[in-house]
Amino acid sequence: MICSRRPRKDLPLDRLRDRVLFETAYVCGARASEVCGLYVEDLDLRLDDEHVRIHGKGGSVRTVLLDDRGYVTLLKLYLVRAGYTAGPLFRASINGRGGPLSYDAAHHRWQTYCAQAEAEIDIHQLRHAHATELINAGVSIEAVRRRLGHASTETTQLYALLDDKVADAEIRAARRRRETGP
Repeated sequence: MICSRRPRKDLPLDRLRDRVLFETAYVCGARASEVCGLYVEDLDLRLDDEHVRIHGKGGSVRTVLLDDRGYVTLLKLYLVRAGYTAGPLFRASINGRGGPLSYDAAHHRWQTYCAQAEAEIDIHQLRHAHATELINAGVSIEAVRRRLGHASTETTQLYALLDDKVADAEIRAARRRRETGP
């Protein structure tokens, strides 16, 4: 509903901002409030080593790998189109030069797009979906915990709802390792 990963050149900047904002929340497994608080200076876009520093709860800071090439391309396009080299990454729409986009504004934008798509998805579900996808792909709970910025593994366990095929594959692999021995 917002725009594709290959947006048209005449796409309004606020729609491109929204696409990058929500995709950042998903790709990084970040809270919407964390994404709204990002600054251009938090990005490290060196080729093949792209990262973002996310400022989380309680003053914690974590570095998250940007491992999705399509997303990184979209992010770079957004930065060029917006002309941002410093300051808030996602800004209020007032001439594109406003202060940081507030959580309430981002939440309202998300709800508007969901209504247009006739989907009932909470913005926080982007974080849940990302974590569940990582776990189902075989990423360890500890790696997912670090990516999400959880203080304890118990919190991350909530995302460990493996689908049956993934669980079966893990069990088969463990059985094969046991049968072949050390």
